[in-house]
Amino acid sequence: MSSEFSPSMKMADLLEKSPSLPGVFTRMGFSFGYGDATVGQVCNGAGTDPETFLLICRVYSQDTYLPSREDLEKADLSVIVKYLSLSHNYYMNVALKDLAASLGRMIVPCGDETQRVIWKFFTDFKEELQKHFSYEEEYVFPHAGNWDSDLPEIGHSGVEETLEDLRSLVMNHLPRTADQQEAYKVLSSINSLSDDIRKHILLEETALEGHTADRQDDTSLSEREKEVLVCVARGMINKEIADALNISIHTVITHRKNITRKTGIKTVAGLTVYALLNKMLELH
Repeated sequence: MSSEFSPSMKMADLLEKSPSLPGVFTRMGFSFGYGDATVGQVCNGAGTDPETFLLICRVYSQDTYLPSREDLEKADLSVIVKYLSLSHNYYMNVALKDLAASLGRMIVPCGDETQRVIWKFFTDFKEELQKHFSYEEEYVFPHAGNWDSDLPEIGHSGVEETLEDLRSLVMNHLPRTADQQEAYKVLSSINSLSDDIRKHILLEETALEGHTADRQDDTSLSEREKEVLVCVARGMINKEIADALNISIHTVITHRKNITRKTGIKTVAGLTVYALLNKMLELH
């Protein structure tokens, strides 16, 4: 763990490094008013492993950070699972409620049909998200640190895509009769939620499915990377690949970057030839 993130640093100094970290602090169950206490003192007082807390903080504050296998071996996965579960509660009972309130006020001036369509879109998303979280807590979290490759990967593409669609609807297709001040609040909430969920997904996939930075040292394609490569060669876009393989768009993008790095080939045409030469794809 970098000295930049140390158990001996003051908690106040840590939380100033990124606007997302106070939310992490709160979801860990910590109370504000810590004074000059260090990260280690706050964590130990709450019965939480400081290094695991710092790993979560790095995921949320550093866009380039991907936990290595060594990082995860040192971490307390029970702390990560607890944090992820508490995040589910935050999304459903805080973030989505705030978004719903702004969304409801935004569409008050609109016609009944506009209100019905937008509200149904949001409520359907909320219901699907709740089902997704329930699945994770029942079938995914119990496998923390021991993911079975025969089990389906955690699929998040619907979560990310729906938030992107909602953002697009508000920015580009909202009737001008809508409350514009509330529309701004809706967009701010969507942007904040999207960024938070993206970090949540990264933490979940590295900690629970083993998508660690260690794999970057290998020059051979993994079985999943070969599947993604074949999809790319067939002309599929990222969303289609994510849906077909039941993985998140973020994971598809990561695989595509690894494929390019390992093969040295950047174009779809070049990757298609590579797939043909390596008998991953048949020429028709």
